[in-house]
Amino acid sequence: MPADPRRLSFLLAVHRAGGVLAAADVLHVTPSAVSQQIARLEAEEGVAVLDRGPRGATLTAAGRVLAEAAERIESELVEARKQLAALGGELAGRVTVVGFQTAIRAVLAPALGMLAERHGGIEVAVEERESADALRRLREGDADLVLIERDEDADAHTPRGQQDVVLLEEPWRLVLPASVATPTQLSDLAGVTWLESQPGTAAARALARVGTLVGPLTTRHVYYDFDVALALVAAGQGVGLLPALALQGDLPDGVTVATVPGLGSRRLVVRHRATRHEPRPAVAAVLDELLTTAATLTLT
Repeated sequence: MPADPRRLSFLLAVHRAGGVLAAADVLHVTPSAVSQQIARLEAEEGVAVLDRGPRGATLTAAGRVLAEAAERIESELVEARKQLAALGGELAGRVTVVGFQTAIRAVLAPALGMLAERHGGIEVAVEERESADALRRLREGDADLVLIERDEDADAHTPRGQQDVVLLEEPWRLVLPASVATPTQLSDLAGVTWLESQPGTAAARALARVGTLVGPLTTRHVYYDFDVALALVAAGQGVGLLPALALQGDLPDGVTVATVPGLGSRRLVVRHRATRHEPRPAVAAVLDELLTTAATLTLT
């Protein structure tokens, strides 16, 4: 029996998130639901797609083949949207994109090279600004695309005349100093000291949500930049709750990264004006390139 293509999204989520539990958080379903979809995919294709071991699940050779097929399907859909955007007019002009550190570093900056190659007539201007300032510039017409972050249970209200497009969902990770044992569940963290994120950020909302599950939290220090949080964790000052994108690359010595069920996910969203004349074809092309780049990320 041919596999239902919709099941491939579950396999792709496991591949990108690094396991069944993390994929369940990203997809907002239970780990059992992910496992059931994977089991049905294996039954339909007649192959094992996951190696299940004491340290979690990894893709088999057959699983990697199917995950690559799922990525190609996503890529084809993105390319179709680009062609539709091109029907609206010539892809040229200046596009201002406003964002924040991790989104610019992991998604926007890598997309710039492909944009220059595919759409040489588009000039992209990148600005790093805080969320309130970025959204003000969008309202006033000084920005075309704004990258914002949102914890999974945050209010998803979008102002009239604007539209949100989900760029990426990434799991939250625990970042632990050497003095804290690696937990297997949230209750193992009762009594530890946490680093507090600046109020109003997705990390602050996520930590408050975790607090409802663990109990009253003891916090020390307040950070805004994730690199500052990593430095504080390395110094043994507390446990951090950081998104996967903030942990790409080399980490400071003495820092351990872990995940447990219940941490949830951070959603990266691109917001643009949505009117009869917007987004312009050039803006739509930049948006699609961002979606393409985000789809290639492997959140290890």
